[in-house]
Amino acid sequence: MKKIIALVLVMLLALTCMAGCGAKKDDNVLVMATNAEFPPYEYMEDGKIVGIDAEIAAAIAEKLGKELKIENVDFDSIVIGVQEGKYDFAMAGLTVTEDRKEQVDFTDTYATGKQVIIVKEGSKITKADDLFAEGANHKIGVQLATTGDLYCTWDIEDEKLGTVERYNKGADAVIALQSGKVDCVVIDNEPAKVFVEQNDGLKILETEYIIEDYAAAVGKKNTELMADINGALKELIADGTVQKIIDKYIPAEK
Repeated sequence: MKKIIALVLVMLLALTCMAGCGAKKDDNVLVMATNAEFPPYEYMEDGKIVGIDAEIAAAIAEKLGKELKIENVDFDSIVIGVQEGKYDFAMAGLTVTEDRKEQVDFTDTYATGKQVIIVKEGSKITKADDLFAEGANHKIGVQLATTGDLYCTWDIEDEKLGTVERYNKGADAVIALQSGKVDCVVIDNEPAKVFVEQNDGLKILETEYIIEDYAAAVGKKNTELMADINGALKELIADGTVQKIIDKYIPAEK
C-alpha cells in the first residue's frame, strides 16, 4: 500500500510539473489585447482582426523578432488585463489619460484622434457647446470605458447637465441614437465616419468634442518591453511605416 501511495504521489508531482511547464510563457510571442469594434483602428474582416493598430503592432513585433498574438476582449477589461500581466501590451485606440496612467504606462504617441458628436439630421444639438447648455439635459450615448465615456461623465453627468448611456459597442450606441433612446453619440472621429456612412439620417457635428493622443499600454513593471516597443515605434515612425499604415485606412481628404 505504501508503494502504491508513493507511486501516486510521484505521478501527481510529474503532472504538476508538466502543467507548470505547459503554462510557461513563450518569450517569442507578444500577446496584444484589443477590442475589434473600433474601425479603422481595429475591426473584424473575414474572421481576422485588421486595422491600424493591428498592422502597427505586427510591424513592431517584426522589428523585435517576435510573433504577434492578438486577443479580442471587452474594451473595459483591456487596461486591467495589461496591469495584471494577462497581456504583454494593448493597442485599441487607447487615449493617454491620467487615470489610465495610474494603472499602466504608455508608449510614445503614434496617432492623434478626436472625439466627435453624432446626431440625427435636424437635431437641436448643432455644436459641442449645446451639450453644456443650462437645462438641456441631453441623453448621450457612449461606448463603455472609452474616453468618450470618461469625458462625458466628467463634463456632463457629474455636472448634472445630462445623462450618459453606456453601451458595450459603439455600434450599439448608434442604434440607440437611431431609435431615439439617446440624443447623440460621442465617439472617436474615424469610427464615427464609418457609422454615419453606413446609416442614413445621421451626421457628425463640425465642432469636435476633444482632441486626444493614442499610444500602446504596457505594464508598469515591464520596463524592458516598454523600451523595446518605443525603440521599434521610433524607427517605424522615422521610416514612414506608421504613416503609411494610417494613410491606408484613413486616406487624406481632398
